Amino acid sequence: MLESLSIRNVVLIDKLDLEFANGLTILSGETGAGKSILLDSLGLVLGQRADTSLIRQGEEKLSVTAIFSLPHKDSKLYSLMIDNDIDVEESIVIKRSLTTDGKSKIFINDQPVSLKLLKEIGSELVEVHGQFDNHGLLNQANHRFILDNYGKYDALLDDVKIAFSCYKQVVKERIDIENRLKNSRTEEDNLRHWIDELQKLNPYVGEEEELNQRRTEIINSEKLFESLNYAYGSITQGADIISAIRHAQSAIDRANAIVDGKYQDIVDSLEQTLINAEETIRQIEDVSSSLNYNQNEAESIEQRLYALRGAARKHQVSIDELPQKLEEMRKQIETIESGEEGLLDMIRKEEQLRRSYLEKSRELSKKRHETAMQLDKKVMNELVPLKMEKAKFITQIEELDENDWNINGIDDIKFTVSTNPNSPQGPLNKIASGGELARFMLALKVNLVNSDNNMTMIFDEVDSGVGGATAQAVGERLSCLSKNVQILLVTHSPQVAACGKNHFKVEKKTQNNITTTNVYQLSQKEKEEEIARMLAGEQITDEARAAAKVLMKS
Repeated sequence: MLESLSIRNVVLIDKLDLEFANGLTILSGETGAGKSILLDSLGLVLGQRADTSLIRQGEEKLSVTAIFSLPHKDSKLYSLMIDNDIDVEESIVIKRSLTTDGKSKIFINDQPVSLKLLKEIGSELVEVHGQFDNHGLLNQANHRFILDNYGKYDALLDDVKIAFSCYKQVVKERIDIENRLKNSRTEEDNLRHWIDELQKLNPYVGEEEELNQRRTEIINSEKLFESLNYAYGSITQGADIISAIRHAQSAIDRANAIVDGKYQDIVDSLEQTLINAEETIRQIEDVSSSLNYNQNEAESIEQRLYALRGAARKHQVSIDELPQKLEEMRKQIETIESGEEGLLDMIRKEEQLRRSYLEKSRELSKKRHETAMQLDKKVMNELVPLKMEKAKFITQIEELDENDWNINGIDDIKFTVSTNPNSPQGPLNKIASGGELARFMLALKVNLVNSDNNMTMIFDEVDSGVGGATAQAVGERLSCLSKNVQILLVTHSPQVAACGKNHFKVEKKTQNNITTTNVYQLSQKEKEEEIARMLAGEQITDEARAAAKVLMKS
């Protein structure tokens, strides 16, 4: 509840301190007296945009301070303050200042806060209804929230929200897989062609080095023949090394027999030398016999190297990396083939989550239909005392197209009305006049107020366009509504003003060419005089005063 409001240097207000009580509080005054300035000032501490044009002429700074009583600890507002490390006391003190250079400061319980946080807290403290906006009542986008807030099935709403988020996540994953597979399928033919090429080529690590070495041998074949022949001749011709070793062996054997095997190591060494020499001759013979180079082999090596290098350039790797590239492409084909199975699994999972979301959404839809029937019935009951007994209020709930399903379910919800018998139902802003809109809004609010967390409601001339008995009925419903919440009402209607528990008059005065706006709380007698003014105009007659007494008495 708003307890007090202090305003300094806002437009025509130089200094103003007001205290408010619960119930229905009336704010009246002639047009242009400054009632909107009062609301603008309150709007500043609720998070509305601050404009330097609001600073009183000749002053450097404006400031507004509002004190609200703190709600119970289970409220969203209480949690919001705790979560943002704001000291929680018995009251919430909001201070906001603005200087001519555009600098603004905001404090809640003496702690600096951001404008964003102020808006969040302000929306939990006060609900403002303009003359024709009715807090978004004309906006169909708000109708679902109003119905759900009235129905109080938050757990089911959370279930639907989670189910939709899970469903949409899998849809996204499925689309990603499809896109990847689509791109892969585009390359699949190429992949299979390249795999076939490399398989036929059958490269292996180290092949390039081997081919280069073999090519070097072919190029230098004559030199190799000469070197091998010379080596062979040196061993087997002229000084016969084999014969020499054998002769040496026989001599050492005889000496060794004399010394009783003392030279056995020399015998063994000569034996090993003989073996090595004979093996070397055999190797030279084998190598020489294998030196069978021809032009065809040379051409074959060049063709092989050309093919290997071409494949390496195509795949942008080295020749030794071609086997690895072949394996990678084989795995890509396996991924494509397994991706098809993965896509099928994802499609099955998507369908399962879709059914789960749809099941929970239909359960929510059932709850909404039940809640809508209750709300419609109660609103219709409220329309009777508001002199709209022939009007109809119907909450229409229709299933959305699947493309429009969302975290709030599958329902399209809108409030429709008809104001005359046999008239078709239609949107509020198409069917109802300004005065009828105000009464539909009141009928809704009387039933919704118990589900609202706001402690203060401000109505800015929502009774515009109605008069007489209808205006009196509006005043009575506002009075009824104020039993549960504090209401501040700006009005020009004497019938509505007569229903107020508290009454403030807004006056504008000019003295010494200086114009100021002041606000006074009226006594019972002053209230009677103000209502008489509202009835008669500038010249208050005895008849107007008598009528004012009747209104207040009734």
